[in-house]
Amino acid sequence: MPPLPPPDPAFGDAAAADLIDMVVVPRLRDIGPFQVRRSLPVFGRQMVGPFIFLDHVGPGEMISSEKFDVRPHPHIGLATVTYLLEGAIVHRDSVGNRQTIVPGDVNWMTAGRGVAHSERTRAEDHGRTVKSHGFQTWVALPKEREEADPGFAHRDRADLPLIAGDGASVRLAVGSLYGETAPVATFTDMFLADATLAAGAVLPLDPEHEERAVYLAEGSIDVSSETYEAARLIIFKPEVGLAIRALTPARLILLGGATMDGHRHIWWNFVSSSKERIEQAKNDWKTGRFDKVFGDEEDYIPLPEK
Repeated sequence: MPPLPPPDPAFGDAAAADLIDMVVVPRLRDIGPFQVRRSLPVFGRQMVGPFIFLDHVGPGEMISSEKFDVRPHPHIGLATVTYLLEGAIVHRDSVGNRQTIVPGDVNWMTAGRGVAHSERTRAEDHGRTVKSHGFQTWVALPKEREEADPGFAHRDRADLPLIAGDGASVRLAVGSLYGETAPVATFTDMFLADATLAAGAVLPLDPEHEERAVYLAEGSIDVSSETYEAARLIIFKPEVGLAIRALTPARLILLGGATMDGHRHIWWNFVSSSKERIEQAKNDWKTGRFDKVFGDEEDYIPLPEK
């Protein structure tokens, strides 16, 4: 288990105004007993690195049943990344993959030219009270790979690098950070990591990546004498080292990477550098030209009217 590097600069060396580009308060959406907090995209900021969509689901409990499942739906021009803190989800897709994801695992699904998938509760959980807490992000694909073949990768928690030291531990889900590289292949320079901090622990975040942010899922932190509470996305300025100190036990998602190659259009579940390509995808889903989800062929989410 490699150690975390020491903070550089030392904690408190720079004013928060010198480090922080934007603080995002997520928009709340109610889904059954849960509140989903959406931080990206937001007015004034479409992406952090390649991350164009960030949802924080839960934490919460529910009586599990099919009405909480996400029925088959389509994507183009992106990759989905699913990472759970609590609960379990069964992924199925039109490439033929079926995978149960549990806390600490990572699912990466490349949509590329087009894929459909569903996210269901496990059959053995129906009728039981279950917990749900986690993150789903969308990664925009570079223009030359927007029409890549669809694909899927899953890695167990034990396969992911763990970096730790002095009350802080970081599990690297995707990309490269702190000298380690996760085993999931990516299309651009990026990182996504799950950080757990004891009260008083200090976490460095060096400027090795062009764009960086942290989403505070639990607890409170201090960045250069400014205090931040849970459910905040803090986007940092480039080219400056910084340190984050936990005021209480805290859980953070670290994310970022290289600046993407231009603006993306987003409509429903579609992302593309071309408006015309999104129109084509809308028509393809409406007329049934996407491949069916293996093992989940009969159900689907209709194309929204707006």
